[in-house]
Amino acid sequence: MSNMDKKKVVCIGEALIDRIRNKSNQVFYDFFGGAPANVACALKKLKIDSIFIGSLGSDDFGKKFISKLNKLEVNLDFLQIDNYSSTRVVNVERDKSGDRFFVGFEESFPSCFADEVLSKKLIERELPKLEKIFLETKYLVTGTNVLTSPLSTDAIFFLIELANKFEVKIIIDLNWREVFWDYSSFSSEISKSKRVDLIKKFLNHAHILKLAKEEAKLFFEDENPMQISQQMSKKPDTIITDGKNPVAWYINGLQGITETPQEQKIVDTTGAGDSFLAGLISKFISFGYPLNKLEIEDCVKFASVCGLLTCLGEGAIEQQPDYEKVNKFLGSLIS
Repeated sequence: MSNMDKKKVVCIGEALIDRIRNKSNQVFYDFFGGAPANVACALKKLKIDSIFIGSLGSDDFGKKFISKLNKLEVNLDFLQIDNYSSTRVVNVERDKSGDRFFVGFEESFPSCFADEVLSKKLIERELPKLEKIFLETKYLVTGTNVLTSPLSTDAIFFLIELANKFEVKIIIDLNWREVFWDYSSFSSEISKSKRVDLIKKFLNHAHILKLAKEEAKLFFEDENPMQISQQMSKKPDTIITDGKNPVAWYINGLQGITETPQEQKIVDTTGAGDSFLAGLISKFISFGYPLNKLEIEDCVKFASVCGLLTCLGEGAIEQQPDYEKVNKFLGSLIS
């Protein structure tokens, strides 16, 4: 199959519940989330076929999440249901400007979460089916939270190896969440500098790397996407987001900075980066890999609007825009 025909995206990692509290009152609302699951859903809304590989608990949250993913027609052939761990519930607090910070997790019984027990063994059982999917897959998307557990680490390395065999490009969204490490029964003892080293080594698998400005500083002591790219073995395309500030990028050997559209009504920034990434991927797939600065600007602008529109209401997946919505907004910027 030629590269042109590869249009699917495999997203691997955590599907969880974001329990969002407003500072002012103690009411909380539960939303479906987890970066790789968010990306898989956002892609479907942008008419790109996505496959989600992850592990959920057999609890109510897990069941509800499955019906949500089914409704969006995300492929769940390789989803694992674990009877011995619970779907992770993340406590998120929001400040006045809608920015969110993670304050920990609801207790899990036993002491690990479903997303930490993604099993390579179970994936291997489905290998023929998976290889068939990989033949049609353009990108594999993952974050770094899978590295908090040796089990899911084994699974992700197995999948990355398979992806390389099938010439699937690896996209890593750094998505550094220290609480995942702090609360993990597997990795809470690992020092911060060791965590950073582990992740940095993992990033060498990326053909495309997306990270936030503060992550660029922490992991690379640099904010220049080209310099960061040079530090890694595959010299990946590198995209650095910074909330509502301009996006710095190094894509296809070219470098630039793209302004993001501004909007007053930011309600909740949860999942904005995941929508941004899905927007970028959808452009790369439907319009082809961008060849010049103008095409890259176009892709990044489209992605930024996907991110922005996700911030105009609560929850990550609920607010993800479809193609029409994004283009309408882009149209309103031009006129």
